[in-house]
Amino acid sequence: MHMRAVVASTTALLGTTALLLPLSPARASDGGTPPVVVAHRGASGYAPENTLAAVDEAAALGIDWVENDVQRTKDGELVVLHDDSLARTTNVETVFPGRSPWKVKDFTAAEIARLDAGSWFGPAYAGVRVPTLEQFVRRVERHDQNLLLELKSPELYPGIEQETLKVLSNEGWLDRAHLRDRLVVQSFNTDSVRTVHELKPGVKTGFIGAPPVSDLPAYADFADQINPPHTSLSGAYVAAVQAFHGPHDKPLEVLTWTVNDAAAARRVAGFGVDGIISNKPDVVRDAVDG
Repeated sequence: MHMRAVVASTTALLGTTALLLPLSPARASDGGTPPVVVAHRGASGYAPENTLAAVDEAAALGIDWVENDVQRTKDGELVVLHDDSLARTTNVETVFPGRSPWKVKDFTAAEIARLDAGSWFGPAYAGVRVPTLEQFVRRVERHDQNLLLELKSPELYPGIEQETLKVLSNEGWLDRAHLRDRLVVQSFNTDSVRTVHELKPGVKTGFIGAPPVSDLPAYADFADQINPPHTSLSGAYVAAVQAFHGPHDKPLEVLTWTVNDAAAARRVAGFGVDGIISNKPDVVRDAVDG
């Protein structure tokens, strides 16, 4: 994303749309609210990412939103894991030494259930397992938390959008209460986000990235959020995004990632973002709530 071009193209927008924008978290002293804080892959700075332990840690920290990543096994089970390979965060190389490159899609759910997904993070987490999507959402529900669910590399898993929605439906996550303010489905893949919207228009959706401002009207047809990395963010871009209304007739939101220190959290909060995704959500919360 060429941010200088974005800033230049938003200059004219800002003068005419400022009155349409939601109150910026940067104006908290004037009555605004700070950005929502989202635990990235759970509280992954303190527990192994995308595990139930990371969900528990986020809950212990008082964090209401949890982000996770979904992929599909060889036999069609949806599991929560970030990489398309099992090698980084499990002991798959030891358990299945002849199965390189250890791709998620090449292993059955039963095989993945045998793996240790915690020891790499620390001995206290030895034996922690890769959760299924059902297990993950049940743990989030147990804590009365909210879910930012990423379809990871959906191009590897044709049909994963419908399968994910089916699991969410079976687990009670597509009722009115969850759809209103407890669930967002996001992806880097534009077609995947659009597919989710077409299959279940009531689901709030997010596109991960920073599209040019000129493309935002098209994204606003099927995405409620534009979620860029914090390193490429500016206040002008945030304001330009929020000037558009999404498919549910509300201003597009901006959730930025992955912010792990107080200074960066205060900087992006000053841009007026709606949410901040962090491995250390308590650090971010304390920085922006003050």
